[in-house]
Amino acid sequence: MPFETRRLAELADHDAFIKRHNGPDATDVETMLKVLNMKRMEDLIEQTVPSDIRLERELNLDEPRSEAEALEYLSQLARQNRVAKSYIGQGYYGTYMPAVIQRNVLENPGWYTAYTPYQPEISQGRLEGLLNFQQVIMDLTGMELANASLLDEATAAAEAMALCKRGNKKSRSNAFFVADDIFPQTLDVVKTRAAFFGFELISGPADTLADHDVFGALLQYPSASGEVRNLAPLLSAAAERNIMTCVASDLLSLVLLKEPGALGADIVIGNSQRFGVPMGFGGPHAAFFATSDKLKRSIPGRIIGVSKDSRGNTALRMAMQTREQHIRREKATSNICTAQALLANIAGFYATYHGAEGLRKIAGRVHRLTTVLAEGLHQAGVKLVHDSWFDTLRLTEIDAGKIHGRAMTHDINLHYFANGDVGISLDETTTAHDVATLFDVLLADEHGLSVAALDEQIIANGTTGIPDACQRDSDFLDHPTFSRYRSETEMLRYLKRLENKDLSLAHAMIPLGSCTMKLNATSEMIPVSWPAFAHLHPFAPRDQVAGYHQMIDELAAFLVEITGYDHISMQPNSGAQGEYAGLLAIRRYQAAQGEAHRNVCLIPSSAHGTNPATAAMVGMEVIVVECDQQGNIDVDDLTAKAAEHSDKLSAIMITYPSTHGVFESQVRKVCEIVHQHGAQVYVDGANMNAKVGLTRPGDFGGDVSHLNLHKTFCIPHGGGGPGMGPIGVKAHLAPYVSNHVVTPINGVNPESGAVSAAAFGSASILPISWAYIKMMGARGLREATQLAILNANYIAKRLENAYPILYRGANGHVAHECIIDIRPLKATSGISEEDIAKRLMDYGFHAPTMSFPVPGTLMIEPTESESLYEIDRFCDAMIAIRGEITRIEQGEWTLENNPLVNAPHTQADIMDSHWDRPYDRQLGAFPSEAVAASKYWPAVNRVDNVFGDRQLICSCPSIDEYRR
Repeated sequence: MPFETRRLAELADHDAFIKRHNGPDATDVETMLKVLNMKRMEDLIEQTVPSDIRLERELNLDEPRSEAEALEYLSQLARQNRVAKSYIGQGYYGTYMPAVIQRNVLENPGWYTAYTPYQPEISQGRLEGLLNFQQVIMDLTGMELANASLLDEATAAAEAMALCKRGNKKSRSNAFFVADDIFPQTLDVVKTRAAFFGFELISGPADTLADHDVFGALLQYPSASGEVRNLAPLLSAAAERNIMTCVASDLLSLVLLKEPGALGADIVIGNSQRFGVPMGFGGPHAAFFATSDKLKRSIPGRIIGVSKDSRGNTALRMAMQTREQHIRREKATSNICTAQALLANIAGFYATYHGAEGLRKIAGRVHRLTTVLAEGLHQAGVKLVHDSWFDTLRLTEIDAGKIHGRAMTHDINLHYFANGDVGISLDETTTAHDVATLFDVLLADEHGLSVAALDEQIIANGTTGIPDACQRDSDFLDHPTFSRYRSETEMLRYLKRLENKDLSLAHAMIPLGSCTMKLNATSEMIPVSWPAFAHLHPFAPRDQVAGYHQMIDELAAFLVEITGYDHISMQPNSGAQGEYAGLLAIRRYQAAQGEAHRNVCLIPSSAHGTNPATAAMVGMEVIVVECDQQGNIDVDDLTAKAAEHSDKLSAIMITYPSTHGVFESQVRKVCEIVHQHGAQVYVDGANMNAKVGLTRPGDFGGDVSHLNLHKTFCIPHGGGGPGMGPIGVKAHLAPYVSNHVVTPINGVNPESGAVSAAAFGSASILPISWAYIKMMGARGLREATQLAILNANYIAKRLENAYPILYRGANGHVAHECIIDIRPLKATSGISEEDIAKRLMDYGFHAPTMSFPVPGTLMIEPTESESLYEIDRFCDAMIAIRGEITRIEQGEWTLENNPLVNAPHTQADIMDSHWDRPYDRQLGAFPSEAVAASKYWPAVNRVDNVFGDRQLICSCPSIDEYRR
């Protein structure tokens, strides 16, 4: 090897990660620019991004760090956290994720890089996992229907309140009752939602429910302080008074407790975190939401249903998608457009692996240890507030200060009530030794209690903390799926079989417009599993989570610089939740200025469906602003409508670059018009991937934006969640972002209620975005944005002779995505955008975004992470498909029988001895050399959506159906 003459500073490759994140290299860039008839990247950016909004400097961020340097620094932050033994409870508990699930699901890109299963033919694996989750929830809650998860328990409670109002046709009341013994963070979020729905919130002892005229009620079972009581009389009395009831339940407790459905609940919500998902300083966790069948058309969130494919075989799909906000907009049942699919799958697999017998052992052990603790305390003369329990005890008339001192000595966290009581919640990780240590902490060292002796007494006396009327007497998880995979070998193979049914970024480019399916680098993902991030309770004392706070503060500072805003609120745990939090900040600010009457929100016709749905949730009247023929906001229409509603104008919600994939040249003017009328500008952050390092929404007129960390900032989509949607705000809005009742946030108005259960949302996935920004630095982030724009324009150029490009900017360029118009082709051939989407599966690709924001179109976003090879492979596939459409137009193939309408082609098609198609099997299944070299097989043929909605089945079908 020749002697290296470069200096050490030159040998340190701090740009290595940038090169690994960004797909095209210098030669690729030169090739693409040449196709665009350009010489320099700067020329493309100057012609694409309007000059009056361009950032004429580099972002003020650190130089990029190598993967090793970033991980070492992050590990130093992690070491500042202290993982104490937590008995805080309050909805968050220690648990064990089975290693086979951690390694093969949580840490597996085949699971965490997949997209939402809108294309079911290539999503059957995670759809089956989510169907299992629904079955678990239905079985344990005793309800007829469950969705595929919501964001967190508090959000689910707020959604339940809204469903009660929608679903209760017999009550004219505008009041909602909340029992005073629910988790405080749940009450915090419900209060926020109720205030802007205009609901009166009544809180009091559960026994007083029947004293109030309300449309709905929320009870906790077991209660926040651990009491297990028979809710049946309360629920029955409520039903007689036409009150719909929601029961917030602990999922593990329902293994032993009578199911709320059998007690008479209308809705059951809760959190599945105890089923193998780490506390993660608050998330992400999959909430559950279960109802009676009569509410199926109104239930929020996604539902997985059983349908059939074109060969008549069982196939799964997302059911009743017409309920979703992208279609119903301000009339949608909810603005929530994501779930916690990855975490729901993990919880479902936890139940699958343990089965009913295993869950009974886990729940039984938790309850037995709690009973041992209760009996020992009773013998020692300690007073308990309740004489019933599952896993939680509340001690009263004790010296909490001394207990706290001894607990800190033993590195133990307990729950301390404001009145001096002490709460203790045991969990799956609690051992007999832990209970002995708790006796030392609670009673001082000389107590003479023996865990083993107490256990023998309990067995002899038949002592239990669960009242007879609350003991479960029904079976659950009796479907064969929950008894087949007991050994790790069988579980591993099951997980692999499901993974093989899905297409993820591990297989191919996922060219979805607006969804930014970019690289989720392994080095970014590694810290998520570190115990110092994964095993912390969100209500742990501040001095135990210093590393978390420093990481969050640093990430917030990065985002402030990137966006041009003054403050970042890290609480919203989805993009839609971020929209909601942003509009709340606007409305709270305006109310503080004496302008609460401002309630009109202007929204362009091209906007995401979440925008009008969110505006409706905060009590705004939506006024649509039209777009011109080029897809831009019609400034004349905006001017007229802003003037017309001037006195009541609250805000405008714009997406920039536009939802049409264009940098509109008049965005500054749009913002100025709105500001002239005293209103605020909300800039949707969905397309931030086209702005980072080139322009900042806080500079060109934005007052608030949410940021999809699961898009631009590399948190993976997880097959439909998790996500994070923090908001950036200007200084005047900063006091009005969401606070938190349990862990108050400095500088925020205490009256600004929470939008999520935890103060920092899904905190355990924030290291992903931190690491991405740290390793890219200012230069890497800018180059990533430039490449995203270059890749999109290269695709538009390559496809323009095959498909019309619907919208372009002032100089003929698109932003980071482009829309191709299928409507002219449908007119000449009968082939639809859906046919093209399904045919792309045969070429090994996920479809682009279908029929959004314009019906009959496909929106394509390549991101910066895809190489020129992969982009060309996609373009070649699209051009080849156009050639197939030409053969239909020319009459060579009929509309009823051709490769597109028959797509996708499965192994069952190719092996069928009866082949009555006018093209050969090779063209059907192996339409390109790239496919022949590495074939991904769709698991099922085209799924019948209509059949699935007409015959809605949301539980696990017979095991024989899976074998077909």
